[in-house]
Amino acid sequence: MKSIVLVACLLTSASAFPQDSNKIIINAPSSPLTFGAYAETYYSYDFNNLIDNTKPPFLYSFNKNNEVSVNLASIKGSYTTDSIRANLALAGGTYMNANYAAEPGILGNFYEGNAGIKLSAGSNLWLDVGVFPSHIGFESAVGKDNWTLTRSLVAENTPYFESGAKISYTSDNDKWFLSALVLNGWQHIKPVDGNTIPAFGTQITYKPSPRVTLNSSTFLGSDKPDSARQMRYFHNFYAIFKLNDTLSTTIGFDIGVEQRTKDSSNMNTWFNPTIILKYTPTTKTAVAIRAEYYDDKHDVIIASDTSNGFKTWGFSANFDYNITSNLLWRIEARTLQSKGDIFIVNDGFARDSNTFITTSLAASF
Repeated sequence: MKSIVLVACLLTSASAFPQDSNKIIINAPSSPLTFGAYAETYYSYDFNNLIDNTKPPFLYSFNKNNEVSVNLASIKGSYTTDSIRANLALAGGTYMNANYAAEPGILGNFYEGNAGIKLSAGSNLWLDVGVFPSHIGFESAVGKDNWTLTRSLVAENTPYFESGAKISYTSDNDKWFLSALVLNGWQHIKPVDGNTIPAFGTQITYKPSPRVTLNSSTFLGSDKPDSARQMRYFHNFYAIFKLNDTLSTTIGFDIGVEQRTKDSSNMNTWFNPTIILKYTPTTKTAVAIRAEYYDDKHDVIIASDTSNGFKTWGFSANFDYNITSNLLWRIEARTLQSKGDIFIVNDGFARDSNTFITTSLAASF
């Protein structure tokens, strides 16, 4: 199956495909029903001798080493009218295997499934229910939509998807987006067994001009059963600036706290700053560099099994080339440097650094 998808990606020819959506209209232009597909193959080489050719467990995308793999392959159908909308997408690949491992049965391939109804004829106010992309962060699982080939540490360790219900509002001038969510937890389709309380989230996005985007997202809830409930409070902030016609930057800062034990007033804290610069000299090419730091000294999100906890710097640089309007080739070099020896390798030892090169080919049709 992987070989078939890879060959399909390599042989895909140009076709009309919108850049801001993972779908293509195959019916008449006025049809509310659309279908599309996406496939992203990759090869990654890690200079550490990895166990089972799998990258560290806190990396969910492009996590296989020294083999040609499919990160994400999906098919999607959407139905949209002035008053109702619905999406259904199924997917496979190493990203799905790693990130949906806790979901039983078909839910492990349930990339998206939701339906919404417009609540007001006079304003853009919607109620959506189901499984949908996360309201947290500036990156998604779809590689072509991100500035860098691999995902940042914060994207890998915050929800990519969520399930529940949300009310969202977009202002008439598109400058404001407001959303409130009731969720089944921290990236869960099936709620955690024994957890009887929902989680909650908010999102505020403000675009004062076409060159500036400001976003604030929150999460409040528990990722554990009621018997061991530890409340988690998380805030995600990012700003995207288009500095000129060729240069843009994204600046992000996330911080979270979680109770050390049930009913405790003592909190464990983690935080993560990220900055990405993107240079687009031509319509076909782009270069991006990333610097990030992830500090989780109490191992709330990322287990390190060291006295220092997870304290890791990351740096990367990638080059993109749009072969056609729907076929994107990328290559990236990335290094992670930790305060402790957290990268386990086949020789039985652990190292404090990890360096790898990844190349990918993404096709949309």
